[in-house]
Amino acid sequence: MENTEVILLLLCALSSAEEVQCEVQPQPCLSDIHSVLREHSVKLAEDRLLIEQLQTLNQGQAAQLKTLLEELEKRTSQVGKVAEQQAGQVAFSASLRSSDITLGPFKAHTPLVYKYVVSNIGSAYNPNTGVFTAPVRGAYHFEFYFGAHGGSHGTAAGLVKNEDHIFAAYEQQPGGFGTAANGATLLLEVGDVVFMRLWVNSIIFDNENRHSTFSGHLLFTM
Repeated sequence: MENTEVILLLLCALSSAEEVQCEVQPQPCLSDIHSVLREHSVKLAEDRLLIEQLQTLNQGQAAQLKTLLEELEKRTSQVGKVAEQQAGQVAFSASLRSSDITLGPFKAHTPLVYKYVVSNIGSAYNPNTGVFTAPVRGAYHFEFYFGAHGGSHGTAAGLVKNEDHIFAAYEQQPGGFGTAANGATLLLEVGDVVFMRLWVNSIIFDNENRHSTFSGHLLFTM
């Protein structure tokens, strides 16, 4: 074979090889796939860590909120108990005066003001007006006593709730000294008032021995 023919055959072979290479499509290499997978794994791990941190944070906030609510309920309960205890601590006792005095007779029923206070727990009794005002709804017990001189005027006084006459006591004798007493248990609403009233044309006496007294206390709330 001549040299010219050999050269022509080699050129055709090279041309065919180039055409085959051109028809082959480029494919990604295995190292590139591994790189992408590693990036996705790292991102997934970061997302999982963030989710765990958020869950931990939420759990911590939930636990803190639960603790705060429990503390609030505890304090509310304590305040309620203190309020109930304070509301249940209502009692007073007072005498008309602490020195010699005779009041009356008057031409109309006259409220009595017991000015000498020996106890006023809860401050429900007003020594300036002689009026007891109920601070809570409940059952209250009241008692009253008075001293009376003998003479033409007797001693009559009554217990009044708001404007309603409840009970009274009366004492009169020609001479000497006498006493009378009475009491009542009343259901009072918040703001109801209770006081003593001297009846018309009556007198009432007191001195340093404190014969004429007015007392009351809360039995229980309702």
